[in-house]
Amino acid sequence: MTDEAWTWTHETEIASENAAGSRVVEAVLEQLQIYQWCEQDCFAIQLCLEEALVNAIRHGNGLDTSKRVRVTCKLSSRRFYVKITDEGEGFNPEAVPDPTEDEYLDRDCGRGVHLMRNFMTEVRYNAAGNSVVMEKIRKLS
Repeated sequence: MTDEAWTWTHETEIASENAAGSRVVEAVLEQLQIYQWCEQDCFAIQLCLEEALVNAIRHGNGLDTSKRVRVTCKLSSRRFYVKITDEGEGFNPEAVPDPTEDEYLDRDCGRGVHLMRNFMTEVRYNAAGNSVVMEKIRKLS
């Protein structure tokens, strides 16, 4: 995606605690409302941001509060960008089973990755699998 003028940026490191992740989500939602993003886009971003933060906190850092999660958020008039990096060993996102397949319907694994891929415009992981970048292009009203 091309560079553009960001109207808001937020960089932080948080402890591996769900409450810290919730504060990041709240800050993003506040900015989306200020810039009057539609409800559907706000829902998609909130859902995917929550999933990615929980994955980093719980799976990446194993709820170890001595480990940090780095978060960079950027917002422009038409695009939302977030990069989330944990201190874990990472994973292979291609190896995550499809939760919509019959044999995985009753399992919890893979739903977050699946939701992120379906609700965001773009999702990409680093080679180690401990960092995700997600982008959402704003729907025009």
